[in-house]
Amino acid sequence: MSKTLLIIEDDPGLQSQMRWCFNDDVEVHMASDRETAISLLRRYEPAVVTLDLGLPPDPGGSSEGFKVLEEILQLAPKTKVIVVTGREENAYAVKAVGMGATDFFQKPLDADILNFVVERAFNLAQLETENSKLKSAQSNSGIPGVIANSPSMLKVCRTLEKIAPADVSTLILGETGTGKEVLARAIHSLSPRSDAPFAAINCAAIPENLLESELFGHEKGAFTGAHQQKKGKIELAHGGTLFLDEIGDMPASLQPKMLRFLQERVIERVGGVKEIPVDVRVVCATHQDINNLISQGSFREDLYYRTSEITLNIPALREREGDSVLIAQALLKSISSEMNRGDLRLSEDAMAAIRGYDWPGNVREMINKIKRAAIMTDGMNVSAEDLELESSEASLPEGSLNLKQIRDQAEKTACLQAIKGSHGNMAKAARILGITRPTLYSLFEKHGIEAE
Repeated sequence: MSKTLLIIEDDPGLQSQMRWCFNDDVEVHMASDRETAISLLRRYEPAVVTLDLGLPPDPGGSSEGFKVLEEILQLAPKTKVIVVTGREENAYAVKAVGMGATDFFQKPLDADILNFVVERAFNLAQLETENSKLKSAQSNSGIPGVIANSPSMLKVCRTLEKIAPADVSTLILGETGTGKEVLARAIHSLSPRSDAPFAAINCAAIPENLLESELFGHEKGAFTGAHQQKKGKIELAHGGTLFLDEIGDMPASLQPKMLRFLQERVIERVGGVKEIPVDVRVVCATHQDINNLISQGSFREDLYYRTSEITLNIPALREREGDSVLIAQALLKSISSEMNRGDLRLSEDAMAAIRGYDWPGNVREMINKIKRAAIMTDGMNVSAEDLELESSEASLPEGSLNLKQIRDQAEKTACLQAIKGSHGNMAKAARILGITRPTLYSLFEKHGIEAE
């Protein structure tokens, strides 16, 4: 954490003494009055502030100091304020802490004690920042196995929670690697069927001549090699959930039999004549465009309607803002634990690269890259190179960004917002921006903003 300290003290001698109390790793800024203090607070956002309550125009009292304290806590509530008081001003110190100050320090100046108090405040600020990051990094999905904070994925999760208790056929659509089976298992685990079997079969992974037997089972002697009776996935899922992955790849010859099962909830094993009633909930998934398959004649429209009483569309990882790093951190923690690699962490360049990458293979691709990185990294920090990803800076095409243009645009926007927020009051706008009025006039001239 960057250690930025703002010292608010009107005595030039004490200012000089206090400045030299701290090591080079602390960036120190000085203010001797309220207006300068607030301006520096806005500009540098210090983690810690030391505040002498006796400031002009009331250097012998505390009224101005308490006004500054109140304004700091309002503008930057996370800032740690250490109040500086005289030996006979314990009541002021107690009042300040009651208002929200973190600590107090009594004059005369003792460099060691001041350093200790300020360092303690920095540590407290860092702990609160890390705790805040941990809380924000926690998944809000509420769905087992699903890590998500993005609005698009949280919407899917809320829909899933509603449909899970309802015994309806569900079709999950999404690109390869988006976690369709994870959501199917979540539907099962949140349903009244959770204690019954969950049977999954990938329609694209089994040859056409074997898929019917895998789904419906077969009787002994039904075909060459059928030496005994075998129950199929549908029958094995009785009472529970049947997950048909990549249903878009189901052979056209098998689709009528699947449609009959969905309509009547009975099956016949291959080579059998007996109808067997089966009670299952059906969840299907595909990465293909079903409407396109229907128009091509390779997928039955009536089968589509039977399998899609409810449809869930899973967004690709690149469309889930903020989720990529969240998922990567969770995967790294799990994978490094399995490999006994200790507490591996993602470096800043790794997180930037993860955010900047499109993830065409979605979460499945990320799992592979995280596993490789956990093996290849030499230290505790996983880098973009370990992930075989380019840093976000390196991946930008030459000339695609102009830093000066970006800064100028941001500067102009900030000026316009400040003058609007201050209703045309230049002095107030300058304070909002943390700059002087002459500087603000210069910026107006630079960006062609009319002062009126």
